[in-house]
Amino acid sequence: MTDAVTTHSTATPAPQGAPLTGARLALLTVGLALGTFMEVLDTSIANVAVPTIAGSVGVSNSQGTWVISSYAVAAAIAVPLTGWMARRVGETRLFVMSVAAFTVASMLCGLAPNMETLVLFRLLQGLVSGPMVPLSQTILLRSFPEKKRGLALGLWAMTVIVAPIFGPVVGGWITDNYTWPWIFYINVPVGIFSAISCFILLRGHETKTQKLPIDLIGLALLAIGVGSLQMMLDLGKDHDWFNNSLIVTLALTAAICLSFLVIWELTSDKPIVDLTLFRDRNFALGVVVISFGFMTFFASVVIFPLWLQTVMDYTAGKAGLATAPVGLLALVLSPIIGQNMERLNLRAVASFAFFVFAGVSFWNSHFALNLSFAKVIEPRLVQGIGIACFFVPVTTITLSSISDDRLAAASGLSNFFRTLSGAIGTAVSTTMWEDRAIYHHARLAENITPYSSATTSYLDQLRQGLGLGNGSDFGMLNDLVTRQSFMLATNDIFHLSGYVFLAMAALVWLTRPKRGTKAAVGH
Repeated sequence: MTDAVTTHSTATPAPQGAPLTGARLALLTVGLALGTFMEVLDTSIANVAVPTIAGSVGVSNSQGTWVISSYAVAAAIAVPLTGWMARRVGETRLFVMSVAAFTVASMLCGLAPNMETLVLFRLLQGLVSGPMVPLSQTILLRSFPEKKRGLALGLWAMTVIVAPIFGPVVGGWITDNYTWPWIFYINVPVGIFSAISCFILLRGHETKTQKLPIDLIGLALLAIGVGSLQMMLDLGKDHDWFNNSLIVTLALTAAICLSFLVIWELTSDKPIVDLTLFRDRNFALGVVVISFGFMTFFASVVIFPLWLQTVMDYTAGKAGLATAPVGLLALVLSPIIGQNMERLNLRAVASFAFFVFAGVSFWNSHFALNLSFAKVIEPRLVQGIGIACFFVPVTTITLSSISDDRLAAASGLSNFFRTLSGAIGTAVSTTMWEDRAIYHHARLAENITPYSSATTSYLDQLRQGLGLGNGSDFGMLNDLVTRQSFMLATNDIFHLSGYVFLAMAALVWLTRPKRGTKAAVGH
């Protein structure tokens, strides 16, 4: 989630202007944080509103998911371009322009009269959102005194931790109590405040710019390759994956374009994506760790509310309340971790985070259908400890030996792989969840026969206790088997996740960050 921290290396000339202090610095922190919060919130706020939006504009639910996928595709394409755009127009100017454009696109989404227009404006919203998260962090760290940059990083991390948690809750509440356009309209006042405050406070603090040529071939390969890959992930489950010609075509297109992209970018004089960053040991290993770690973490973020609503019969509001405790300890601990990074062994902290994630995953893998609400939220509360110890330290390790002049590019590339890994985690986890449920249903159904004493005893209880008959008793029995099948499938997902987290806890020790790594920032 965090993407722009590194050790203090030989810096390029700093932006002009006196450092911000006091109320001006506090106001800038709020403005940057709100811009980040708004962008991260929009990655999840529309998820629960898809059925409502689809019904409002007269399309199916599967077509309604383009509201989500169109934004994700555009954002995934835009994120790797952050480094090039920041050097071209300046980091501050680019951030303010992105926030302003995002605000306008949000208003247009709310005004969209049909699905085609809404998807178009969501594409625009995703395209302009790419630089917002990495640059908000870079600018915030640059604005704080060096000794307080760890605290700044912790404060910034709180916004990106809280936003995905509150997205579905806020989206569901707005959709139920108002109309779906308001999930986009709420961005307008937030975006206006963020853009204006940052524009006024950061005048005279712009970074140096370079007139860099644009790599059109690299940009085309990136857009087509990443777009095809994202569409394959979004549509695969609904189209039976590689048994469908559309999914096969998208997969081949993505593979060909991304393969040519790697070759082209490694031989280009002015690459739009700097793949030579992977020659740095800490960056390469850090990207692997944060990608697989976030992929597995995000899988639980997706499966957990699905399980609560489809298996445990929770309402959307109650599922949101069960999910929210994950942010409590993360909010408390993130500033503490950020402020004390120089004193900590970052590999030990990151490894501890993965052990916490693994422990919580194994804990969740023993859930049952009779679980109380209190027992559901207990592991979510503990998981917040791991979140605070994961994102900031692992990102710091990833960028710990990147020079300041390449930091924006490295930050954007790291953020791209994190974003893509979340999409992969969503596709893999939901597909695996349904496949495992089908498997368990078949195995459980093998034991349900007219000759089984347990089956006949249970059916007799239904007939006598509830007065069921004429096939309705078998219907209730099938419903129970289905619920138990999805419960066992959920356990399987969490069990596998635990082992992935343990592997990441070991892999992080192959990195070599310097002792005393602290938050610093490039230009």
